[in-house]
Amino acid sequence: MNKKNDIKFLRVNHLRGPNIWTYRPVIEAWLDIGELEEFPSNTLPGFTERLVAWLPGLAVHRCGVGEPGGFIERLRDGTWAGHILEHIVLELQNMAGMKTGFGKTRSTGEHGIYKMAFRTRDPVVGRAALDAGHALIMAAINDTPFDMPATVQRLTDLVDRFCLGPSTAHIVDGATDRGIPSIRLTEGNLVQLGYGAAQRRIWTAETDRTSAIGEGIASDKDLTKNLLASCGVPVPEGALVRSADDAWEEAQDIGLPVVVKPVDGNHGRGVTLNLMSEADVRAAYAIASEAGDSSAVLVERFIPGNEHRLLVVGRKVVAAARGESLWVTGDGAQTVIELCDSQINTDPRRGESEEHPLGRVTPHDDEIMLDLKRQGLTPQSVPQAGQKVLIQVNGNVADDVTDQMHPSVAHAAALAARIVGLDIAGIDLVTDDISRPLIDTRGAIIEVNSSPGLLAHIKPASGEPRNVGKAIVDHLFTDNESGRIPVVGVTGTLGTSLIARLVGCLVHITGKHVGVANGEGLYLDARKVTAKDATGFDAGQRILINRTVQTAVFESNARSILLEGLPYDRCAVGIVTDMEGLAGLDEFYIRDQEALVNVIRSQVDVILPEGTAVLNAANEAVAALAELSDGRVIFYALDEENQVVASHRAEGERVVFVRDNRIILAEGFDEETALLDLSKIPPATVKHPDSVLAAVAAAWALGVPPDLICGGLRAFDATPKKTHH
Repeated sequence: MNKKNDIKFLRVNHLRGPNIWTYRPVIEAWLDIGELEEFPSNTLPGFTERLVAWLPGLAVHRCGVGEPGGFIERLRDGTWAGHILEHIVLELQNMAGMKTGFGKTRSTGEHGIYKMAFRTRDPVVGRAALDAGHALIMAAINDTPFDMPATVQRLTDLVDRFCLGPSTAHIVDGATDRGIPSIRLTEGNLVQLGYGAAQRRIWTAETDRTSAIGEGIASDKDLTKNLLASCGVPVPEGALVRSADDAWEEAQDIGLPVVVKPVDGNHGRGVTLNLMSEADVRAAYAIASEAGDSSAVLVERFIPGNEHRLLVVGRKVVAAARGESLWVTGDGAQTVIELCDSQINTDPRRGESEEHPLGRVTPHDDEIMLDLKRQGLTPQSVPQAGQKVLIQVNGNVADDVTDQMHPSVAHAAALAARIVGLDIAGIDLVTDDISRPLIDTRGAIIEVNSSPGLLAHIKPASGEPRNVGKAIVDHLFTDNESGRIPVVGVTGTLGTSLIARLVGCLVHITGKHVGVANGEGLYLDARKVTAKDATGFDAGQRILINRTVQTAVFESNARSILLEGLPYDRCAVGIVTDMEGLAGLDEFYIRDQEALVNVIRSQVDVILPEGTAVLNAANEAVAALAELSDGRVIFYALDEENQVVASHRAEGERVVFVRDNRIILAEGFDEETALLDLSKIPPATVKHPDSVLAAVAAAWALGVPPDLICGGLRAFDATPKKTHH
């Protein structure tokens, strides 16, 4: 079989906001599949078999047919390289642990040239998956070798490096489920939920309500314990010591067995449990003072039972997980290290990455070494057949027990978080039986942690996964908060910069802080902040990140939508003025009116169900977009007799027009409000009467009262202001 020539990438573009493909960010690739246009998949011997052998997950891709297996059917019937590559890239992303499902491939009408788009949660990973998919499809076509495991490993490493961690991603998903938008503020896990003045911030399991003082208290174990004890929360008795001698003396006072731990440690580092002898206490003191930053070490009464981690969000416990002791059983042949690998580390839930709820066990860990030593063993020892060896007393907190928890235990944990002053806290407690009150089991709270890990609750080793992300989002936003501020989008070529500024002025006059990004610059309230074109994605994000902005107005055009997508996910008002500008879009393969409509409609597609489309009734193609709006529609036209205006009005809907030189707002035929005479509006503004009507309709949709609209129109000066530096 002849080797097939390569697929060429003509352009690869990351569309960061809603776009012509979908509401979510995608990578768009323009492909020239060359001679493969003549060779659909069913003409390439062995191709489908090779591909499915490498990517067995393709078997569940639905594709067009609408049921699992649909895509394989298409491969056997014959489909083209661009479409196949799209499915390969999605599957590679899934295999690397980044779940995505959306992809589309369309012909451009030119021979062998396609546009393909696929959803990605991170552009670096998406690009890498595209390159890997490209190499893989060519290997499958030309029957050459391909190193699948190395490819998946490389992509998995990129996912770990560039994507949100699983805990943060879980919270963001909880926000998305509630329709709350999010913006990632750093390459790490700092994320803004919501827009402008309605936003909140999270950093993994910390929020902008997490108190720095609370975190400071939680990191001091002794102070935490004293505060909890003084409020009646059960804690183990114990004391701070500063030498091994003091530690042994304190241990005798408390009564053996004891626990020794650093005063400022976290995540269980440097903690040794169940110490029965002077030698053990002294050894444990050395481990604890090494692990902590301060010279002080805590000696406490050892509480028998299992360790539990309770997650408190706001004022209630939303999840509880139980730890268990880890044992291995000797076989007379393997060392302790080998037994750990064969009996514990083979558990698929164990691993190094954040995706694994349980860590790998290495017997060289100081605390494990001490436990082994107390059993007369080392990591190299070979236990006898049937001999049980304790490896770790606790620390595998991974079994969900939320539904078994006694209400009084939950009450104590929530109280502990409140005493320390944390809105989200991980409460470590030890008890034999979480379904009974702590007083009955002699259980106690041993630690309060800020920024707790969420993975044990999201992916427990056993039991019910808990939607803790939803709980955190519900804690940050009340039921009637959406995290949204009113967003107004303006698309077209006719007076759109003027409309954006005028809408901003009409809203600002109601006393709200307004951000405007248009072709002339970036405005905050009436002040021009930058004087360069601000129709791009980054300028838009600057406004949405600003915590003072209460309403945001954005100008877009076909070009900015094709290059980057819209800078917001949904809007309250979407204005479309016209369908001009086809001439400059040839490079995007946008060559006829229908293709242009497909771009401009993005502005109407993103209108919220409670929002409003403001459409130019005098333009037939624009008026036709009304049926795509999820919200209501206001039509505007200079002529009251316009057919679209008249019939919309007859349905009892809202329209804006001019009669006897006055602007009229009408809802159906019963309600009319006459605004000011056009001659009262400054000449620079009123020479674009259509634009004035569009802005008035948007202000009306946003609930600006008619008298303030009149005042704003009188005061607005359309000549662009100079920037003040």
